[in-house]
Amino acid sequence: MRESNLPLLGYHARMPRPLNSRQALEQERAELLRQITVYRQELEDAPVKSKARRERLEWQIMRDQKRLAEIEARLAGS
Repeated sequence: MRESNLPLLGYHARMPRPLNSRQALEQERAELLRQITVYRQELEDAPVKSKARRERLEWQIMRDQKRLAEIEARLAGS
């Protein structure tokens, strides 16, 4: 066999542990809360004449709120 001439990496990064289902739901909940806040801020800053943009932001907020309710129900059940 031929030896490789590639240098060895000088650090050893640990692989992150896989999240259990509760941790994954809690992380998704936190991400959704941040995203809803961003969408609401964009909605407040959106000009009134941009109806399509406002409707898209309102739809995204409703979609994320629905998913947030599903996550909270699953967390309450576990």
